[in-house]
Amino acid sequence: MTFSKVSSSRGFRVCFPKVTTPYISKRNISRSPRIMSQNVYRTNTGCPIFNPMASARVGKSGPILLQDFHLIDVFQHFDRERIPERVVHAKGSGAHGVFECTKDITKYTKHAMFSEVGKKTPMLARFSTVGGERGTPDSARDPRGFALKFYTEDGIFDMVGNNTPTFFIRDPAKFPLFIHTQKRNPQTDMKDATMFWDYLSQNEESIHQVMILFSDLGGTPYGYRTKGLTDEEAKALDGSNPDHARKDLFDSIERGDYPSWTLYVQTMTPEEAEKFRYNIFDLTKVWPHKDVPMQEVGRFTLNQNPQNFFAEIEQAAFSPSHMVPGIEISADPVLQVRTFSYPDTHRHRLGANFEQIPVNSPKCPVFNYSRDGPMNVTDNQGSMPNYPSSLQPLAKEYHEPNEKHEKWVGEVTYHMDEITDIDFEQPRAFWLNVLGKKPGQQDNFVKNVAGHLSGALPEIRERQYKVFGRVHHNLGERIREATEKVAKETAENVSPPMNKAEPHMFQSN
Repeated sequence: MTFSKVSSSRGFRVCFPKVTTPYISKRNISRSPRIMSQNVYRTNTGCPIFNPMASARVGKSGPILLQDFHLIDVFQHFDRERIPERVVHAKGSGAHGVFECTKDITKYTKHAMFSEVGKKTPMLARFSTVGGERGTPDSARDPRGFALKFYTEDGIFDMVGNNTPTFFIRDPAKFPLFIHTQKRNPQTDMKDATMFWDYLSQNEESIHQVMILFSDLGGTPYGYRTKGLTDEEAKALDGSNPDHARKDLFDSIERGDYPSWTLYVQTMTPEEAEKFRYNIFDLTKVWPHKDVPMQEVGRFTLNQNPQNFFAEIEQAAFSPSHMVPGIEISADPVLQVRTFSYPDTHRHRLGANFEQIPVNSPKCPVFNYSRDGPMNVTDNQGSMPNYPSSLQPLAKEYHEPNEKHEKWVGEVTYHMDEITDIDFEQPRAFWLNVLGKKPGQQDNFVKNVAGHLSGALPEIRERQYKVFGRVHHNLGERIREATEKVAKETAENVSPPMNKAEPHMFQSN
């Protein structure tokens, strides 16, 4: 290899390596078209590198040279490979597929993907645990996130929910506080049963979701399928295959056994909603099927695994605010806060232009007045005006709103729903009519709760027994008996401390 020197008008010289024929022969480099057509290792700016594992250095054992751009570039990118994980729903899996409308619901909506029976819409699904980190076992006792992204001709429509029909809260200000208790103790950085039950026992509207969570029917599902695991089966999978749900989904699609789910809706007229026994915007309640029957809408099938998990699943950004004509935000206060929080966290995780990432991009053309921002990778809408121009106006599509039930008059208040006896009607029905009619499920529920609640402080346990007692007169006593038995057995099997035990960090001295 020889070097040629080129003079510069700016007073410095640049040296270019000149690859000679003997050097090519010595290094066994081929110029054949077949070899040259293969994928070539290059830097992120396109420069081919012969040996990406070699480093420029002074002699064979001398120091590394800063001029080795490839080496420095690799480390700079490596140091930035991780992006912030989701605060909730961090561990997830997903795949691509198609939604097919199977029933006519055009009397309810003009939503594009429901416009005719047989219509197919490409989509993406992501399933997740909620409270844990990205390394959480798939079999953890936790609700499961169920997020769907549909690429309609009117834009992106996201459906973002959980696998359970209820949730722990109905007042949005409680959400960050609740999630803190499902995460890790700020002192020990470990999961803490006292934190977990301290919150739940003080916020009794959570009891319906607690009943579902600690049953075998909702808290430990078998992957993303509709059957459940017992507590023992879930814990066995924790250690033997913590990614079993991800593997089950991926392997099923790879072998052509495409999983599918049926979509149903429940509908009420505004007049029916105003007369309904329960607040229809209360997330801790269900709409009983006998009162509000489910209606089939369509079916989605997942038939394509991601080619790159990070690009297509980790960077997927879902939000209930991503809507199209034919559906609107309701007055559910938690939903309304989510419409802000979800896009906000995506801008934190992925950047101001997260919608330009291919998996998040609509399939229809986008024209508006938003521009620029970090990592804008489109043509930035070219020469189109970034304001309402009279010379190049944007066309507008009018969609008539239903204004009759969107008129609100009232005073500004700081409101939090109070606990009433009505909050225990549906949990009681779940205990008697769901768990009570499946052999062994009430016993399993008591055992599941006892195993977890026994790790909390005694005063927390006592408070939670009273909450269960409001569900059914003997449920509190059954759980008290089982929990205290586990707590006693655990205490007897613990080695005596070498030093005097300190009180729990949240416990008064």
